[in-house]
Amino acid sequence: MQTTKISRAIAASPSAVWRVLTDAQTLQTGEFGILRIEGTIATGEKIKLWSEVSPDRAFTLKVTETEPPFAMVWTGGMPLGLFTGKRTFRLEEDNGGTRFTMQETFTGLLAGLITKSMPDLNPSFQKFAEALASHSQADQS
Repeated sequence: MQTTKISRAIAASPSAVWRVLTDAQTLQTGEFGILRIEGTIATGEKIKLWSEVSPDRAFTLKVTETEPPFAMVWTGGMPLGLFTGKRTFRLEEDNGGTRFTMQETFTGLLAGLITKSMPDLNPSFQKFAEALASHSQADQS
């Protein structure tokens, strides 16, 4: 199992952060490391996402959980659980703002093999968190 995680304070309410986090148009501005999103970000919906990390590949993900404005999970991978990626977004009230946490965990029989060929996700997680903070703070004003 491989996990990448980032956590940061955002000077905006969880509701303001949630609005940005669930707005596909905003997420694909390029500032978040996402090049394109097709679909609606809502529980049970499938989305297709292209990222800077792998621009020629579309990732098909399912929004498996939402608890507005505090949590959301995107899940994708291979059939039979051979390889599964689970990205969890958490928003917690924190001193008048929000503590944002994003974590991606890869599991399955092929996880060890596949994750060895993947790039380091820390820079893209940092970029996503910075853009989320910037857009959320602007949305709050």
